[in-house]
Amino acid sequence: MVIAIIAILAGLLLPSVAKAKTKGQGIQCLNNHRQLMLAWRLYNDDNNDRLLFASPGRDPKDDRYVWVLGWMDFDPTNPSNWDVNQDIKRSPLWPYCGNSVGIWKCPADKSTIKPARGPLKRQVVPRVRSMSMNLWVGGFGGEDFGLSGGGVWRIYLKANEMIDPGPARTFVLLDMREDSIDIGNFATDMTGWPDQPSQTGFYDLPASYHNRAGGLSFADGHSEIKRWLDERTMPPLVKGGLIPDILPSPNNKDVIWLQERCTRKIKE
Repeated sequence: MVIAIIAILAGLLLPSVAKAKTKGQGIQCLNNHRQLMLAWRLYNDDNNDRLLFASPGRDPKDDRYVWVLGWMDFDPTNPSNWDVNQDIKRSPLWPYCGNSVGIWKCPADKSTIKPARGPLKRQVVPRVRSMSMNLWVGGFGGEDFGLSGGGVWRIYLKANEMIDPGPARTFVLLDMREDSIDIGNFATDMTGWPDQPSQTGFYDLPASYHNRAGGLSFADGHSEIKRWLDERTMPPLVKGGLIPDILPSPNNKDVIWLQERCTRKIKE
C-alpha cells in the first residue's frame, strides 16, 4: 500500500518538476539572448552603427565582419562543434561577451558530439552553439545570394536602416534546432509575404525546446520565447544529422510570424 501511494505521488509530481525545469531553462535562454544582444549593440555603437554580416560572402577579406564563422554539424573531426576557440572566441562580438561562452547556446539544446581528435577525443561533449543570426541582418557579406527571389528584400547593413518593421519587431538572433543549424545564419524564406500565404515555406527550422517554443532576441534589445502553432514547424528531430534545407509549408502561421519580423521589400 505504501509503495502504491508513493508511486501515485511520484506520478503526480514528476510532470510539475519537468514543467518547472523547462520554465527555468526558458528563463536562462532569455538571459543568454539578452547578453548576446547587448554584445551586438555594443559592437554597433563602437563601429558607427555598422552591422555584422550573418554569414561569409564572396570576399574572404570580409570574414572579420561576420558575427561567427564555422559550420555546425555532427562530424567528429570538425572542431567547430565542440571547441569554443575555433569560432566563438574569434567572433567580433567576443570582446563584448564578458568571457561567457554559455550565452551562445540555449540550455535546453542537449545535442552532443564525440570528438575524434584533440584533448576531448572520444568524450561525449555538448556542442557549443544553438544561436544563429537573422540572414536579413547583414546577409552573406551584405548580399542575399538570390534567396527569396534575389534583390527583392532589404538586407540591413546599418542599425539606423532598421526602420521597417522597426527595432522592436526585427529579430536578430534565434535559437535553431540541432538538426538545422549549420552556418551562422537563420534564413527566413520571404516567399509569399504578405498576401500569398499558400507559397510559404522554410529554409531553416527554429528550435522548439521550450514546450513547443523557441527563443529570439530583437534589435531593440528585448528577448522573448515564441510558442509555435503549426506542427510542420516542429517535425521529429533527425538525431545526429541535418534536416533538408528547403521545406514547403503552405499557410504556415509560424512562417508568416517570422516573415513579419525580419525584413521588408526594397522600395523602388
